[in-house]
Amino acid sequence: MTNTSLQTTLNINLPINSLEAYISYVNQIPMLSQAEEIELATRLQKNNDLDAARQLVLSHARYVVRVARGYLGYGLPLNDLIQEGNIGLMKAVKRFNPEVGVRLVTFAVHWIKSEMHEFILKNWRIVKVATTKAQRKLFFNLRSAKKRLGWFTQEEMNEVAKDLGVKPEVVREMEMRMNSSDASFDGHEEDHDEDHHALIPAHFLADNRYNPAEHLENSNWLEQSGADLHHALSQLDERSQDILRARWLDEEKNTLQELADKYQVSAERIRQLEKLAMEKLKSVLI
Repeated sequence: MTNTSLQTTLNINLPINSLEAYISYVNQIPMLSQAEEIELATRLQKNNDLDAARQLVLSHARYVVRVARGYLGYGLPLNDLIQEGNIGLMKAVKRFNPEVGVRLVTFAVHWIKSEMHEFILKNWRIVKVATTKAQRKLFFNLRSAKKRLGWFTQEEMNEVAKDLGVKPEVVREMEMRMNSSDASFDGHEEDHDEDHHALIPAHFLADNRYNPAEHLENSNWLEQSGADLHHALSQLDERSQDILRARWLDEEKNTLQELADKYQVSAERIRQLEKLAMEKLKSVLI
């Protein structure tokens, strides 16, 4: 295939009426030879040739579809998986160095899978099952193992843990996360009968935000605390009161040096006075 024929093929308008039409289209795009791939990648790298980047992406779009099909078991739409994989492919094309000597498809697989993995982890459950890098790796490896083994026995769990280089309890925890399901806080319409009513979280989780007794208790506590603080401050001399207010109570607090300049003493002396005042205040409050 020549560059001319590739250019002609890639100028065809992309059909958007269905996923099947898209897949059919990308499968018809001719694959690049290694020489053509190097030429296009060099143009992109040296001249920022966006048309070269476009040709590299489209000629490898079929591989994204192939990888995406492998993740259909997660229950997510194929078109979304393909879309995320295409983002990974574009990232790979941008970073691809033709001088290294590897083919673009080999280099791009990591980026394609990485974007798909991120999408799956964000959308597979409302609550994320894996957040750290180690948990993400375990999630996908465990999914693969469970397709062969189903629920793990203790022996199988130990073997999987050994293969993945983690503790057995980590495997068990991830297995439980993967087999759990999301629950609506206030339930679905069909759940509001006598049998399901008591199982809906909104009906058995207490809401103490508007507890009148607790609200009154908190209000009284704040009021009494304010009165106690005012009384304790009144037991101090004027300079100590001023230092504590300036250092702790005023909206725009003063530094030790600012107070030192005000009272014509050293900053260390202000620190000592502040410490003594705090000790007196504490003794009065207790």
